[in-house]
Amino acid sequence: MSSLRIGLLGHGTVGGAFEQLLGERATAIARLTAVTPEIVGVLTRSSGDFDEILERCDLVVELIGGVDPARDYVRRALDGGRHVVTANKQLLSRHGEELWSLARERGVLLGFEAAVAGVIPVVRVLRESLAAAHVERIHGIVNGTTNFILTEMTRSGCDYGDALAQAQRLGFAEADPTDDVSGADAAAKMAILARLAFGVPVHIDEVRSEGITQITSDDIAYAREFGLSLKLIGTAERLAQGISVRVHPAFLYSGHPLASVNGAFNAVTVESDAITEITMSGPGAGGSQTASAVLGDVVAAIGGARTLGPPLPPLAIIEDVVSAFYLHMEVDDRPGVLAQVAQLLGDAGASIKSVVQQGSGERAQLMMVTHPLPRSRLAVALERIEALEHVRAAPRAISVINEEFV
Repeated sequence: MSSLRIGLLGHGTVGGAFEQLLGERATAIARLTAVTPEIVGVLTRSSGDFDEILERCDLVVELIGGVDPARDYVRRALDGGRHVVTANKQLLSRHGEELWSLARERGVLLGFEAAVAGVIPVVRVLRESLAAAHVERIHGIVNGTTNFILTEMTRSGCDYGDALAQAQRLGFAEADPTDDVSGADAAAKMAILARLAFGVPVHIDEVRSEGITQITSDDIAYAREFGLSLKLIGTAERLAQGISVRVHPAFLYSGHPLASVNGAFNAVTVESDAITEITMSGPGAGGSQTASAVLGDVVAAIGGARTLGPPLPPLAIIEDVVSAFYLHMEVDDRPGVLAQVAQLLGDAGASIKSVVQQGSGERAQLMMVTHPLPRSRLAVALERIEALEHVRAAPRAISVINEEFV
């Protein structure tokens, strides 16, 4: 029986959980593969030497996060003929093509299942099970922090600040949650999923992202009038002229598989003519969950799995996508206001699917759901609506996903 010598970079929550899990599962892995994995060196901020660890190991597990010095360590490991397993979404969304290319040249694996959606095996499914499917669209709840916050706002009616504080108390949000609530974390993951789904290079800077900090409890409460629930959704889809990759709050009807995914769970829906739709869900964060995905890639390296293939030629990134929208407006309750708003929307090519008005006097609330139209046309209409005499604040617009699978 041979051994697989592992160098572990990083010993925080995930690194510690990985070391523990490996110790618990090493015998079972050896029984399955005839190879015993063992950690031969650990690098932390205060201890360990990377060059010594690299010399002693066959595979490097990178769990330090960030771009630097992770990029240098991963490059040197791959260049030295070592397999690498990483959970580093920021590194891959910015420098993935460079690193995958180096892995191919050296004939080693660069595994990254843990970089997207925690324990959900979406990377493996897209690379293997659906490799022959022509994927048309991916929708994903790929950030557990924001999903917990929106779930809490929906459940209790609290505002964003209170829900964030609750997430921090329970350990679902960092002390500085900026990457999560701004959509940056989800954008990095969607760049990786788009590369897997479409085979073309996608950099995180090409992913349009919007977070949840401007969402109000009123938005969630009023949307219930239309049977909608709110999620932070990452989307990667093929369009006639190219692809669109984006992250933004979106309302879902109850028939969509992601509508019922609550708390800190993640879920990914893959759509294709060949398969119609499949949904994968599970815990999206946590040391033990991420460590499990990392260990899966380690086992894949033992089995001789190959790294991601070369990219296809780039496709145009489409910004002006078509969507239905939920609109919220504060208006004076005066005759003709609704007609004026409807006229301006109609001039932009937007037809109204449903409308609800609540309140009266100076604090009336006008809520609408439109049929799909290009975002650019809606922006023109909203600018003109804001200028109306009896509209008291800038209208708010949130995308609505119309697909339902029932």
